[in-house]
Amino acid sequence: MILEKLEDIKIRYEELQQQISDPDVIADMKRYVRLNKEYSDLEPLIATFNEYKNLISNIESAKEILSNEKDEEMKEMARAELEELEPQVDPMEEKIKYLLIPKDPEDSKNAILEIRAGTGGDEASIFAGELYRMYAKYCEKKNWSMTVNNFTEGTVGGYKEIICSINGNDVYGILKYESGVHRVQRVPQTESQGRVHTSAASVAVLPEAEELDFEMDMNDLRKDTFRASGAGGQHVNKTESAIRLTHIPTNIVVECQDGRSQHANYDKALTVLRSRLYEMELQKQTDQVSAQRKSLVRSGDRSDKIRTYNYPQGRVTDHRINLTIYNLPTILDGDIDEIIEKLQMAENTEKLKESNLA
Repeated sequence: MILEKLEDIKIRYEELQQQISDPDVIADMKRYVRLNKEYSDLEPLIATFNEYKNLISNIESAKEILSNEKDEEMKEMARAELEELEPQVDPMEEKIKYLLIPKDPEDSKNAILEIRAGTGGDEASIFAGELYRMYAKYCEKKNWSMTVNNFTEGTVGGYKEIICSINGNDVYGILKYESGVHRVQRVPQTESQGRVHTSAASVAVLPEAEELDFEMDMNDLRKDTFRASGAGGQHVNKTESAIRLTHIPTNIVVECQDGRSQHANYDKALTVLRSRLYEMELQKQTDQVSAQRKSLVRSGDRSDKIRTYNYPQGRVTDHRINLTIYNLPTILDGDIDEIIEKLQMAENTEKLKESNLA
């Protein structure tokens, strides 16, 4: 069954190869981008499929030699080849199964990261600042670029809200698991009695939408300018370089004041607004799927408590997969790969069970 499916996919791959060379397709940029992405996504699967077919062919040839050849030296070489090749079959078939899992088309996109302080007052703002630092450190390790679009500082440090753009390879596909409520349990700096408190911050990761992804009616926007406040240099405060965009039909408001020009802030604000509207459309689709299937890993509900950072015990627990790691300082320093990889594995296992490939 898998081989039949792979043969069909190979036919589709060859069709795409022809189409993306067609001048008519190249002239239609939206169609060309979509087909070229589909072609690129299929490349690793086709390469593995060709490798698998070659492996099976070599095994069959070796078996044929063992059955028909009279020369003992040739038979011995065939036995040695089989001993080397046969153990490779199962791992390669498993790899093909995972490559056959449909990819989320948003995974390769850049992302908008939004962190907001939740319950816990000043302590929640401090924690939101620590989460921002954790993601900034993680981006450094991944060689991604992170740009702050807008922020509101907390009264005693950290942020009430901070919004960033992150650019790099497969940013959304990796960071999408971070959306949800993050809790911290510790003795706050503001607590004189030494009692452990629980505070929270919410994280939202949105796929960055481009014009090709989502057409926004510019007549639905209201643009306001104002003087930026906070860090950014004195010149920022003397000119109305900050931008506020309001999407009138949904009343979504986006502000950007971190850039050094009104034009730069407008472009950033437009990207964030387009991404929020695009994510609303994706959420509708997710809700429809969730009615039939509830994923343990990603429900799409930002009110879900997904992770707890416990200072007294030095542990981090991800509640979706019951993963506990006793290495809190390292994780807060941006070392979150282990958590994300285990979440990816859990989601892929879910998808594999749903398909007929498991």
